[in-house]
Amino acid sequence: MGLQRISGHIVDVLNRTHFLGTLEIKNGYISRIKKDPKVRSKQLIMPGFVDAHIHIESSLLPPAEFARLAVIHGTVATVSDPHEIANVLGVKGVDYMIKDGKRTPFNFCFGAPSCVPATTFETAGAKFNLKEVQKLLKRKEIGYLSEVMNFPGVLAKDKSLMGMIACAKALGKQVDGHAPGLRGQAAFDYASAGISTDHECFSLEEAKDKLKAGMKILIREGSAARNFDALISLLKTNPRDCMFCCDDLHPDLLVKSHIDSHIRRALDLGLDPMDVLMCACVNPVKHYGLKVGLLQVGDRADFIIVDSLVNFKVQATYLKGKIVAKQGKSLLPRKAVRSINYFKVGKVKSADFKIKSKPGKLKVIQALDGQLITTSFSAQPKIKKGYVVTDPLKDILKIAVINRYKKKSPIAVGFIRGFALSDGALASSVAHDSHNIVVIGVSDQAMAEAANLVIKNKGGLSAVGRNRSEVLALPIAGLMAKSRGEEVANQYTKCDALAKRLGSMLRAPFMTLSFMALLVIPDLKLSDKGLFSAKKWAFQPLFTD
Repeated sequence: MGLQRISGHIVDVLNRTHFLGTLEIKNGYISRIKKDPKVRSKQLIMPGFVDAHIHIESSLLPPAEFARLAVIHGTVATVSDPHEIANVLGVKGVDYMIKDGKRTPFNFCFGAPSCVPATTFETAGAKFNLKEVQKLLKRKEIGYLSEVMNFPGVLAKDKSLMGMIACAKALGKQVDGHAPGLRGQAAFDYASAGISTDHECFSLEEAKDKLKAGMKILIREGSAARNFDALISLLKTNPRDCMFCCDDLHPDLLVKSHIDSHIRRALDLGLDPMDVLMCACVNPVKHYGLKVGLLQVGDRADFIIVDSLVNFKVQATYLKGKIVAKQGKSLLPRKAVRSINYFKVGKVKSADFKIKSKPGKLKVIQALDGQLITTSFSAQPKIKKGYVVTDPLKDILKIAVINRYKKKSPIAVGFIRGFALSDGALASSVAHDSHNIVVIGVSDQAMAEAANLVIKNKGGLSAVGRNRSEVLALPIAGLMAKSRGEEVANQYTKCDALAKRLGSMLRAPFMTLSFMALLVIPDLKLSDKGLFSAKKWAFQPLFTD
């Protein structure tokens, strides 16, 4: 590659300065940066953006296809936790993500999943012990220890968890946290174990406690969990201790924006542009030691061109000196992808979802829009012919989790409020973190129909009702599609639209549904083994006194 020259208003975020000048690029690296006040171009040249914590699988796309869309928005790297596919396929799944990611010049930093499965109270497709995690951490392709979700285990100094953390620290690799609601001394003890970040803060007070404990705070705004508004003021007080992340981002949003959206919102609030860009560009590169250029001589030529700080429209993205996106179009080639899966469950019947009535009230999960946490309440059951049924007028629907790793297992059934369906059912094999099939619905028949659409496709999202059905097939581990990202986004939008036509007023009903089986997020959730309280760290009865 010969010498390239690109001129404009150079934004040196690392040194918090800007000037008119020209970049000189040779063999993919910045060989010279020349200040030149005579440059007339108004375009801004700045480092590319980093998503500091994301599960690529949540985009429903494999890594190379994710990258093809992400570069349009100026993203040049992600810190990616592959624990979704690890819960399904173990090390084989992590290898799949690494190999697929290498098919693109995009910068993927994959972690070693620390909690597979997330708890012992659910059925997953794989299990990582200390030795397996240590082997992963020693690999050059693995950049850090992924989010340590079992915070009670850390506080209790669980031998296996402490061994994983010690291994990461000995190798000079960071340890990511995941401790929703943890505050005060407990937050300090958690951080003192060697955990350096948290992306689960849902209040400013919680984030401040964790900052005092020495942790970095990841300001998250994704498809389901949205904490931007609660935490963005931290950029006024702790700009060097914050990063931006999405955590989980469905394809309908990825085709529209990524970290660039976080930046636009922060700039609209009047925050210092250098603080905002530090958060988006520099802090994650420095914290995780990413091999991503920051517009310095000798750096990889990873950078973007933006029209202005007012519109903040990404006009071009460069990776190692090669343009990979221009004017809203990706220039990365579309590549064929192979499938890998673990899906054994057979068809289910409506009778599998029946619940015989018992004395007492129902314990009901309360889903919250824009949050991964849930609450709960007790309700008088609606009974027909000796069985408890849904009560759509009160927004009390059935929720079930089906073990996908065995041909036939008992189905766990509970009740939930917050989805507001008046007809039909929704189902998904994206069900954090073990990724069994989670389904909610107004009737047992509709639930069986929705679940069987997912089963037929060996994974997917489905919506049925009002004499219609939509399904998005996810044959890669039951988590990701093989189609073009734009096609996946379009089909996801159809599923989402039908879910809302059925009555749901949630912003992202499928994303919210996918977290109703995540036991480590407070409080009441449902696994394939039953109702579980994260606060009590124990199973709960469906019927209460």
